[in-house]
Amino acid sequence: MGDMTAPAAARRVLLAAPRGYCAGVDRAVIAVEKALEQYGAPVYVRHEIVHNKYVVQTLEKKGAIFVEETAEVPEGSIVMFSAHGVAPVVHDEAAGRNLATIDATCPLVTKVHKEAVRFADEDYDILLIGHEGHEEVIGTSGEAPDHITLVDGPEDVAGVEVRDPSKVVWLSQTTLSVDETMETVDALKEKFPQLISPPSDDICYATQNRQLAVKQMGAEADLVIVVGSRNSSNSKRLVEVAIGAGARTSYLVDSADEIEEAWLEGVSTVGVTSGASVPEVLVDGVLEWLAQRGFEDVETVKAAEESIIFSLPKELRRDLRAEAAALVEKRGGNLPDA
Repeated sequence: MGDMTAPAAARRVLLAAPRGYCAGVDRAVIAVEKALEQYGAPVYVRHEIVHNKYVVQTLEKKGAIFVEETAEVPEGSIVMFSAHGVAPVVHDEAAGRNLATIDATCPLVTKVHKEAVRFADEDYDILLIGHEGHEEVIGTSGEAPDHITLVDGPEDVAGVEVRDPSKVVWLSQTTLSVDETMETVDALKEKFPQLISPPSDDICYATQNRQLAVKQMGAEADLVIVVGSRNSSNSKRLVEVAIGAGARTSYLVDSADEIEEAWLEGVSTVGVTSGASVPEVLVDGVLEWLAQRGFEDVETVKAAEESIIFSLPKELRRDLRAEAAALVEKRGGNLPDA
């Protein structure tokens, strides 16, 4: 057999920026950690707080308990809703079990929910572009189930029917491929020329930025390694985007442990990125694995700057402030205005 890798001098890594945690994921993970500090374990979380195996396991070790259904949460307990959002019926279920709720839904997902409610109130048919069974799609659909039709890609368009072609709007899951979504939108517009678009793009800024960075490095990379879990929609889209941008191969891995030596055969340039729910420690592990095999030259491919920060869920902010006020009062001082 010949050498499994390209000559050492030619080996390099293109590291995508931005990558990893987006503002919504950062907020959700911190919310679980703060809730555990504030209320003590256990804190129940309905569905995985974000779609990443490492993050979920880390929070479980700290005392978070992840459940699939509200009925699994003991009455009177604390339950947090994941970053993907939930349907109104879930809030009703929680109230019925006397649960204290903390809503960690990403504000960008909440925006889509509000759009769905508004267009339903105006009696529009809503065509929701997204993947069937994804938690975010289930939550959004639950806001207006009588008005929403799921469209899972361009191939679904032929079977879509609406009541009034002059009153139809499209919305989308926030973590889709931008290019594929627009293909679906174009097909919908061809069928429904009066289709209107949401007031602003539903695909979140972080998803778009991560895809843009992969597009920029894809043409130069022989192999693109995307760090992310298999149930992460935005991570899976990055693999597709990499191939579409010209990368010879691309693989999705949870960590460096899943990389196979054979992938490096004939490879001189490796692109590395990570999904929006992936902590940087996992990317560091991949870079270390590659460096041990001669890929020590790391060049950053920067597609955008990100500075967005979301505040913690209002329920947490309220209780944290109340605790701070009680502490200040005990010490005889005053709490500054928020």
